[in-house]
Amino acid sequence: MLTNDVVRPLAPTTADPRPQAVVIGSGFGGLAAAVRLGSRGYRVTVLERLDQLGGRARVHKQDGFIFDAGPTIVTAPFLFEELWTLCGKRMSDDIDLRRTDPFYKIRFDNGDTFVYSANPAAMREQIARFNPDDVPGFDAYMRKSAEICRVGFEELGHVPFNSPLDMLRVAPDLLRLQGHRSVYGLVSKYFRDERLRTVFSFHPLLIGGNPFNATAVYCLIAHLEKHWGVHFAMGGTGQLVKGIAGLIESQGGEIRVNADVREIIVRDGIACGVELATGERITASVVVSNADSAMTYRKLLPPAARKSWSDRKIERKRYSMGLFVWYFGTRRQYPDVYHHTIMMGPRYRELLTDIFHRKVLADDFSLYLHRPTATDPSLAPPGCDTFYVLSPVPNLEGGQDWNVIAEDYRARIARKLEETLLPGLSREIVTSRIATPLMFENELNSFRGAGFGIEPILTQSAWFRPHNRSEDVQNLFLVGAGTHPGAGLPGVLSSARVLDRVVPDATVFA
Repeated sequence: MLTNDVVRPLAPTTADPRPQAVVIGSGFGGLAAAVRLGSRGYRVTVLERLDQLGGRARVHKQDGFIFDAGPTIVTAPFLFEELWTLCGKRMSDDIDLRRTDPFYKIRFDNGDTFVYSANPAAMREQIARFNPDDVPGFDAYMRKSAEICRVGFEELGHVPFNSPLDMLRVAPDLLRLQGHRSVYGLVSKYFRDERLRTVFSFHPLLIGGNPFNATAVYCLIAHLEKHWGVHFAMGGTGQLVKGIAGLIESQGGEIRVNADVREIIVRDGIACGVELATGERITASVVVSNADSAMTYRKLLPPAARKSWSDRKIERKRYSMGLFVWYFGTRRQYPDVYHHTIMMGPRYRELLTDIFHRKVLADDFSLYLHRPTATDPSLAPPGCDTFYVLSPVPNLEGGQDWNVIAEDYRARIARKLEETLLPGLSREIVTSRIATPLMFENELNSFRGAGFGIEPILTQSAWFRPHNRSEDVQNLFLVGAGTHPGAGLPGVLSSARVLDRVVPDATVFA
């Protein structure tokens, strides 16, 4: 630990008396944190270890095709709009955000389909095709989802949980909203048809959770989608990254890529800067880590500086599943394929048990197929389509060697897609790339290659997650999927909103 060495202040390009804040990582949580700190009087430097911004939301450009690497759905656009407002600007001047409705099509392995939309009448018709007796349950479930969303997201999503008392304060609400139940357990109270239970319970998979274990608080997603809509940024999600980077620079902030942080410098229990892999050191009044929370504590802080998050505690936590993602472009278009398609495999509970608990790679799989050219044809050359298909898989705790098995797994997915939705696919592919849990570990520094950090179960939520204000190190703060409130764009953007309540005003350091 470099506590006795002289730390060289960051040399500003212009005279700037504002106190320095350093943000480690440029995922959406880090970028949003930088804007919020800048609006509160800090001079912000964002450090990104890769060669482009975005973290999981980076962009791959290949053979004329544009692939968003990660997030593809915007469900609470006001969280982005707030960032532009803080800078005295309008998001609509920089970002063309389009609603997608229907939200997605769910396809079961036997060929049955369910079109999920914001239209209650259309949803009732879809439900009636499966089981007319479940239509009343839909209306009751959406009322419950709205109630959970009001408390779990609107009231608590941006509130810090710094002590056990904070958890005790919300315990009555959690019990009343049945947060002790699983998402699947609560959904099953309202729907009898097993297919409909699947339709309304799969949402936690979008944030790294197992519907059979994730707290029922995440039933809020159904209302969140209906109320604020499902959106897509024209040009791809990367346009949002680019737009927020422009906001940071407009505030006088600095963004550096290829800037790998080796260590958070701690003196007398206080974070006072960072050291880069090059040996360069940057002093700071405030350090914000958007790196994976487990890696922040394990790699960036020495053991002597962290009492709450020891290696043992980190290793005993449960982590989300891994992700296998295949990006590919076709020389033809598939106009009958929706922008978002969920392809359920022949097993639901059993497959998730294999992924989350047994950590084995099963012979079957469920898939999320993303066809952004359904909304924005500019993401592919004329007459072509851009796709990515995502398969939940075990994280690296399962021991799979993705260097050996990745191509075979991709080929299995390709055959399934060709048999069901994309006829002639094998002849139409013109560009291809893959991402595996190994990539998440090596390139994104994700502990155990988990796609979404810590798994969202009740005993790993709110106060039980790594806190937004570090319990161990003063003036160190955490944002992103691995802290409160959790993964997904609304979650990571809300983690940056929490900073408004826990980071001291810049005048404290002036």
